[in-house]
Amino acid sequence: MDYLPLNEDQLRNLINAETTFTALEEAKRRQATVRGSMFWRSDAGKEYLVRATPLSKQTRLGVRSSETEAIFHRFVERKAGYDAEVKSLAEALLTVKRYNFAARVGRSPKILVDILNCLEKTGVSGHFLTVGTHAMYAYETAAGVRVVDGALATQDVDILFDTRKRLTFFSGLKAQNLSFIDVLRKVDKTFRVREDQLQTAVNARGFEVDVIRRIAKDGDPHPLRMSENEDDLWAVQVSSGERMLHAARYSQIIVATDGSMARMNTISPEMFAKTKESLAVNPSRDARKSDKDRMQARIVRKLMDERGILLRGNSTPWLEEHAHPSDADSA
Repeated sequence: MDYLPLNEDQLRNLINAETTFTALEEAKRRQATVRGSMFWRSDAGKEYLVRATPLSKQTRLGVRSSETEAIFHRFVERKAGYDAEVKSLAEALLTVKRYNFAARVGRSPKILVDILNCLEKTGVSGHFLTVGTHAMYAYETAAGVRVVDGALATQDVDILFDTRKRLTFFSGLKAQNLSFIDVLRKVDKTFRVREDQLQTAVNARGFEVDVIRRIAKDGDPHPLRMSENEDDLWAVQVSSGERMLHAARYSQIIVATDGSMARMNTISPEMFAKTKESLAVNPSRDARKSDKDRMQARIVRKLMDERGILLRGNSTPWLEEHAHPSDADSA
């Protein structure tokens, strides 16, 4: 038996959890349209309406008039409404989290969910895809099943960095005065870069985050450090990186063992299965890993055939929002 279906109570809780989570995502997108502030400023005997961004960049919108006053009042009303909506849904999500925990809806590692949420909160989630074994948490959740433990047990997560949008990534971190290891330390302050594997961050419990990338091309820098911080991680090249970057994307909410949730963005189940099948026959692959590769590919193909997971995860607000051109294309 490769997997077992969730029971009715678990499925009901999962559906309710996804509904609340996606509603909060949408509310946060609306809230983002009114980030910053708007206020009046006097200058040379006149009052001007000023819009300030969260990073304190200010723009004058015009001298005080009936039109600018209307703009100001609309902004204040929308901001208050969106803030109240986000607060209400965030509180609802806490209730959903408790239900998830009670019904044992989730089994994704809590640290994985925390990392994904931190990447989203920091504004860099659009630059990464979760690949490798941990992607199976997305597929099993989409299928409403529990995959056998032997196909999942692992203490490291691979995240694929999209080097095509590296300039946006670097500028985003720099604006927040952060390095990538700093982002991971927001989740667990014990994360450090391994001295013998500079692409790997490990915490005090032995959980590892590996940053991988495509083989350098089209002006990609190599080697590639994840920030200007000399103590940061270096992304390591993998031969499958280019194929995964161009593969169909898959986005699915996953649930941790404590009931908390995050959106995982990964590759399509079809590409996952093909990648694992290719690894399984690679002569240089460790035989112990090859057996697991075959098992994972077989299970994911069964989830596609028997549970219809290809019908989910491919058309999401996240994918539309982050389907941006590369830095080079947009320059």
